[in-house]
Amino acid sequence: MNTRLLLALPVVALLCGSCAVVPETGRSQLLLISSAEEMQLGLTEFDKLKQSTPVSKDTAANTMLQRVGQRISAVAKLPNAQWEFVLFDDAKTANAFCLPGGKVGVYTGILPVTKDEAGLATVLGHEIAHAVARHGAERMSEMLVTKVGGELFGVALQKYAPQTQNLFQGVYGLTSQVGWVLPHSRGQESEADRIGLKYMARAGYDPRAAVDFWKRFAEFNQKSGGMKWEFLSTHPLDETRIKQLEAWMPEALAEYHPPAAK
Repeated sequence: MNTRLLLALPVVALLCGSCAVVPETGRSQLLLISSAEEMQLGLTEFDKLKQSTPVSKDTAANTMLQRVGQRISAVAKLPNAQWEFVLFDDAKTANAFCLPGGKVGVYTGILPVTKDEAGLATVLGHEIAHAVARHGAERMSEMLVTKVGGELFGVALQKYAPQTQNLFQGVYGLTSQVGWVLPHSRGQESEADRIGLKYMARAGYDPRAAVDFWKRFAEFNQKSGGMKWEFLSTHPLDETRIKQLEAWMPEALAEYHPPAAK
C-alpha cells in the first residue's frame, strides 16, 4: 500500500462517521469535534474574556440585553446550554458573539446600530443561530481537513523540484481559501441570518426589523470603510444579506405572532 493511501485512510474514516444535519435548514455538515469538546472550549474562552474585558455598568442596556436574550434563547434549541448574556464595555467594537454552551457577549459599540430591542434581537438571533448550527465546530473540522489535504498534496508533489512544489502548494492554499473556505464561511453567515430571522419571529419580534438593522449596519460599514469585495470576505456584502433576508421574510412572518398587549 502506498504512502498516500495510508495517509488518506484515517481521513476517509473520519469523514464517513462525522456527518450531521443543521437544525432548521437540514443542511449536511462535517463535524469532527464533539459537542462536549466544543462547549468546554466556549466556556473556557468566555471566562478568559470576562477577566480581560470590562463589563458595562449601564443598567438600562444590561436590562434590555437580559430581556431580549431570554426571549431569543427560549426558542433556540441548544442542548445543555448554560445561557449567560454579558454586555462588554467597548464602544469601538460593533460586534457580538455566541460561544458554544450559550455564552453570549455583546459589545456596547453595536448598540447605536441596533437602536432598540428588535435590532438587538436581530443580532442575538444571528449569533445564537451560529451556536445552534455548530458553525464553530464545523469551521475547525474544515480547517483540519484542509490541513490534511495539504499534507497529502505535499506527499504527491515530492517527485517534483522544490520550486515546483512551492508553486503548487501556494496554488493549493489560495484555491482552498478562495474556492472553499471563504464561500463556505459566507454560507454559514447566511444560514445564521435565516435561522436568526426565525428565532426573532418566534420570540415575538417583528422579523422585518432585521432588514432595517442591516440597512443601518450597511451605512455604518460604509462610514467605517467596510468590505467591498465579497469573494475575499468571510461575510456576505450587506446588500446581499438584505436581499436574502427579504427573500426569506415570508417564512419568518408565518411564525411571527406579536406579544399580547398588557
